[in-house]
This record gives sequence, C-alpha cells and structure tokens, in this order.
Amino acid sequence: MTTDDARTPASRSRISQRIGAIEPSATLAVDATAKALKAAGRPVIGFGAGEPDFPTPAHIVDAAVEAARDPRNHRYSATAGLPESREALAASVSATTSLEIDPAQVLVTNGGKQAVFQAFATVLDPGDEVLAARPVLDHLPRGDPPVRRGRGPRPRRRRPGLRPHGRAARGRPHRPHPRPGAVLPLEPDRRGALPEQVEEIGRWALEHGLWVITDEIYQSLTYGDMPFTSVLKAVPELADTTILLGGVAKSFAMTGWRVGWMVGPLDVIKAASNLQSHLTSHVNNIAQRAALAALKGPKEPVEEMRLAFDRRRRLIVEKLSAIDGFTVPTPTGAFYVFPDVSQVLGREIRGRKVSGSTELATVILEEAEVAAVPGEAFGAPGHLRFSYALGDEDIVEGIDRVAALLAG
Repeated sequence: MTTDDARTPASRSRISQRIGAIEPSATLAVDATAKALKAAGRPVIGFGAGEPDFPTPAHIVDAAVEAARDPRNHRYSATAGLPESREALAASVSATTSLEIDPAQVLVTNGGKQAVFQAFATVLDPGDEVLAARPVLDHLPRGDPPVRRGRGPRPRRRRPGLRPHGRAARGRPHRPHPRPGAVLPLEPDRRGALPEQVEEIGRWALEHGLWVITDEIYQSLTYGDMPFTSVLKAVPELADTTILLGGVAKSFAMTGWRVGWMVGPLDVIKAASNLQSHLTSHVNNIAQRAALAALKGPKEPVEEMRLAFDRRRRLIVEKLSAIDGFTVPTPTGAFYVFPDVSQVLGREIRGRKVSGSTELATVILEEAEVAAVPGEAFGAPGHLRFSYALGDEDIVEGIDRVAALLAG
C-alpha cells in the first residue's frame, strides 16, 4: 500500500458516515433549549417533550427504595430482565392480546428507544424497506420513507414500487399516525361506520408477509369512547411476525426510570437479547423493581393522570382552535396536539417573514417564550406539535402568548 492509498485520520472525517448522518432529536433539542432558557431566568413555557409533569406514584418510589436496600439488586442480573419482570410483562401482554405470552418472549430494555432500535436491528438487513405512516417519530431517519401521504393508511392500496424485499410495517396504532394523538380507526367510512383499521392494516401486513413493529406505550392513555386495541388482539395470526414495544414512561410518569420492553417471537427475542448483552447488558435492577411495582400495583394513579390529561386535551384544543390560521384536530390518545399552521405561514410576525413551521417555532420561542416542535421534525411541514403533559395554568398562559403574538 502506498502513502497515497492509505486512509489516514487527516484524509477522512473523524466521525463515521453512519453516525454522522444521525440528526439530533428535535423534541429533545426543543426541550433542552426551553429548560436552558428557564434556568437562565427566562419565563419559557415548554410544550416540547412528551413528559408527564406528575411525580412517579408513591408506591412505585417506595418499591425502588426497598429494592435499593436489597443486596440482590446490587449485582449483575440476566440480560433479558429479572424473571419477575418478564413474568409480569408476559401476563400484561397476554391480557391485552388474549394470546398466551411466555416470559421467554419478553426482553426488558433501557427505555422505549432501545426497544425500537433493537427491533429494527434484529429483523432488518441493508436494503430492506420500512413502511411508516407520517408524521414519523423524529428518532427515525427521514428523507423519503416509502409511505403514502394522506389522512390515514389505506392498506388495500399497495404502494406502487414496494419491492419484494420490503420487510416491515411500523405502526403505532395507539400513539398513532398520521396525526399525533389520533387513535385508529381514524374516520368514518362512506356508510358512516367506523372501520376496524387496526385489523385491516394487520391483515394487509399478514397478506404481504411483512413484520409489524408496533409501539403500544400509550395504551393506557385514550379518551372518550375510544378503546385501546392491540394489533395482536385484532389479528392474532400475526403473532409470529409482530414485535410489540412498550414502556412505563408515559402511563406511570416514569420517563427518567428508563424501562421499556420488546415482546415477540422467541427467536427474535433471543437474538435481540444477544445484541443487548453486548450493547448495554441488563436494565438497572432498581428501576426494574420499580417498573414491576407499577405493573402489579394499584391503577388508580394511572387513571387520575389520564383524567387530568383528558381535561388538558380539551383545554388546549379549545385554546389553539381560537387562533386564526390554526386548524386543530382533536386527539383521542396520548398527550399531543398537532395543529396545521400552514395558513399562518407567509405572514410577517414582528418584522420577520415566516415561510415554514421551523421558522414559526423559532419566532414563537424568541418572541413569546413558548417552545413547540416544528412539523419538519416529523416529516410533516406546516404543522406544530404541542404536548399537553404540563399544568393547566401553563397551557393557558402559553397558548395565550402564542395567540397574542400572532394577533399582533
């Protein structure tokens, strides 16, 4: 090899192309900016991160304190999770799917994001396609994902150009798309009936031999008469090609505890566990004990939080709908609202011409000291995302600031 042929650190980027291509999480960036400004004394109200403002319920914290005193939890444990954790999760998923889930089909992960990463890493090869409805979660790569734009999935219309090596359809039927907070079924059909779109999508994936990767972390947070329906409850035949993802972060106000999970076929979970053994090993034992208390303990705290989110949901929709140029769908799950702000774009706001929702979010932050996430982060320009997982007073004050800014 000659000197000219050698690839030295000086002749190429110090960062690999794979890692260098990763974009920062927009939601976490907005949240970090809002918190930094607040720490500097600015009265910023942050609608960015999907993080409940409630403390973790006391019985869960008590379980963690007790676990911390137990020397058994001071040592390494099984990569896939404590036996008690896997048993409790298997029982929980069995109840929501009506399938008999074996604890060996469960892998406890360091939060929901690790579960998402490991699910894709386990079943996908280079060149495989992933179908994901838009807006897409901002932690996934963007660009031109092979999906059909529109109000909702139309599984009977196979996308032209879907190649035979297409592998996975990623669905979040309950933190679902194409608008955050929507819960399938999305809309009445022409006869006025609500089609079973979860089943329809599941049967379409089954017909085409696709993996279904579904994040059901918001299963406890639906509103009105909208029930939670797991895709495996709707289409149990998908059990051999479905990976369910979840975690304790949202329903139990445990975002900082970092406990998530994967549930799937035995060979997939075994392979993902092998990956995790090299990547992070097991999840913190104390956090697992806390999650176990959440899963097996009283559900009244979860219902109290759900009712509060329901009240805030109705409040923020009412407030945002009163802003000229905002079109606001009413969410029926999770704790996000995703108004279409395209009618505002092109205006001049305090001497600044706003042409996109990223610019609009910047102006709102700088001029009104309110943090929202621009739709570009989710592959949906012309929108803003507001989380309503914050106090009622902050919702009123924050949206009033936005309204005053845009009216002035």
